[in-house]
Amino acid sequence: MDSLSRNLAASIAVSLTDSPVVFLQGARQTGKSTLARDLVAAGTLDRYLTLDDGPVLAAATSDPDGFVAGLDGSTVIDEVQRAPALAIAIKAAVDRNRRPGRFLLTGSANLMVLPTLAESLAGRMEIHTLWPLSQGELDGHRDTFLDAIFDDTLPLGQRVDDSPLDVTGRMARGGYPEMLGRKDPARRRAWFDGYIQAILQRDIRDISNVRDLADMPRLLALLASRAAGLLDYADIARALSMPQTTLKRYTALLEAVFLIQTLPAWFTNIGKRLAKAPKLFMNDTALLLHLLGVDAKRLQFDPMRADTTVAGAVLENFVVLELRKQQGWSELRPSLHHFRTHGGDEVDIVAEDPEGRVVGIEVKSTASVTANHFKGLKALAEAAGDRFVRGIVLHRGREPVPFGRNLLALPVSRVWRQGQAAGVAGSKSS
Repeated sequence: MDSLSRNLAASIAVSLTDSPVVFLQGARQTGKSTLARDLVAAGTLDRYLTLDDGPVLAAATSDPDGFVAGLDGSTVIDEVQRAPALAIAIKAAVDRNRRPGRFLLTGSANLMVLPTLAESLAGRMEIHTLWPLSQGELDGHRDTFLDAIFDDTLPLGQRVDDSPLDVTGRMARGGYPEMLGRKDPARRRAWFDGYIQAILQRDIRDISNVRDLADMPRLLALLASRAAGLLDYADIARALSMPQTTLKRYTALLEAVFLIQTLPAWFTNIGKRLAKAPKLFMNDTALLLHLLGVDAKRLQFDPMRADTTVAGAVLENFVVLELRKQQGWSELRPSLHHFRTHGGDEVDIVAEDPEGRVVGIEVKSTASVTANHFKGLKALAEAAGDRFVRGIVLHRGREPVPFGRNLLALPVSRVWRQGQAAGVAGSKSS
């Protein structure tokens, strides 16, 4: 397949101009190594080393200080979680010479579960997360919806040409670079089976002392069935006959290797947000469908054929993922949340920028939007007060429609079409 630009490349290059260490984290097979090699090829960094290479790993683990001391210029160290002792050696080297751009480290586990690395390099390192390819990257441009929704005016735009089946195809395709060339469903299933096994048997073992992972596949499948719902530990623990302490540990590990992610609650009182249950999402909709055992026909727009419950959850998961990806190159870098009141009003996604301005987004797997679909958004507007910028209902139809002051309905494709004319230059992923 042809290589694709990664919108995160420019952000990483900027970080290397003023940070001694940059950490690029993300799930296995999202393109971290390809992006890092491309930065070397472009001259942004001098050399690429991977700890997946046996001799390199042996050198890094047997004498970390000597290994780091032998590196001049700027270096990529790929899969750094495989040699935790390197963190202390890198810290010592950076403290002697804080020249920007010395190290780009990559890892298939979240930095927060790598305590040696996180603690040693605190204040010396900037972190970026690479998710599977965004729809804008797949189309060859920089998607900017997450910034545009905070603009003073957000034009309705024109009727879109995308059919509902286009959206279905995008959800079923997913964003893993390796999967883009696999059209045969059996070969896609085989790839996902091997992918999940590799993460559970290798990446999780690399970052934890858990040796008995027999319950992990069953847990992952059950979590997939709860995608776009509240993460209810008590209910899941009962379903699996698993202690909540074990469940929480396993779930944290799945989040640490980027198989799942959570969306925290939004509340006007920041302290109260911590007490509210987060919502659960998978990190790719093709992976989600694989775990559910669902094919694209179950997502089709025809209400007589589609499984509307599954289609709605997958579409919400899809939109959350696209916005999460756009956070990486957003200028505003808004945080993402969900909103739910005791009275039952809810909003799927709440974006809040650093100034505290709030945009609510509802995701509906329908082409017919009514005033009732804005009920939760109006509750959010009341809670946010002057901080409320606008409420948006994303739908699977083709028409953008205004629904009153600061309320509008937009085709879901606007999420990745926004910014299409601008284009972007970045690193390639193949």
